[in-house]
Amino acid sequence: MDVSVVIPSYNRYEVLQRALASVYAQTYKPKEVIIIDDGSTDKTSQILKLFPDIKYYFQKNAGVSSARNRGIKKASYEWIAFLDSDDEWHRDKLQEHLELHLNRPELLMSYTDEKWMRDAKEVKLAKKYAKVDKDIFSSSLSHCIIAPSSAVMHKTLFESVGLFDETLEVCEDYDLWLRVAIKHKIGLVDKKLITKYGGAEDQLSSKFWGMDRFRVVALEKLLRENVQEEVTSTLSDKKKMIRSELLKKYTLLLKGAIKHDKIQDIKIYEKKISELV
Repeated sequence: MDVSVVIPSYNRYEVLQRALASVYAQTYKPKEVIIIDDGSTDKTSQILKLFPDIKYYFQKNAGVSSARNRGIKKASYEWIAFLDSDDEWHRDKLQEHLELHLNRPELLMSYTDEKWMRDAKEVKLAKKYAKVDKDIFSSSLSHCIIAPSSAVMHKTLFESVGLFDETLEVCEDYDLWLRVAIKHKIGLVDKKLITKYGGAEDQLSSKFWGMDRFRVVALEKLLRENVQEEVTSTLSDKKKMIRSELLKKYTLLLKGAIKHDKIQDIKIYEKKISELV
């Protein structure tokens, strides 16, 4: 299992060092480490002085999806492991993935549980973020349960489902995981093998309000892209799940539009609901 690590980064020189240190501390070593610098104006370009073996690429700022996609295209090996620059891996992460895929060779993607830290204290995650091995599609419809830094994927998956959607400012991971899960099994390494650090002002999850607006776009696209697929009972059931989740999100967004007297949004979501029911 030859692994390329893809790390997108934007103005995170200090924490990027922590992320890279966790990669080089792995008990099972990746074959290459790729940094896509998404237009940083800090000292990120100097990271090669500390980690001379990395493959470093600079691009004009185009967003995390663009950076990840470029990293995928630059990768030389069959497996891609993602790591966000403000996260870190635990020492056995890649080794655990290796053992899972050796035991379950039919899997083309796997992910792990995670530990969250805020203000130097571990945060207890809500039950809705619990990781699942089976039925991951239905568990992933309302919100994203797979952290990008926890995911390892075979390159052939991108040929099957496409790359990260660069038109989505956020929820691009939610979008891609659903495109994988609607057709493929995703395995779980049921251990906390990454640490995520919350609270940074530049984190995308805290930058945008109303995340369901972006999830709705992903769900609409998923329904549209699979409407021409050969109808099987499994796919038909999943389409019903998508429509049900869309109705829930449309209804919530409509309530929000009414509360804030957003006339245009009210019309949009009333129409979407009427077309769906």
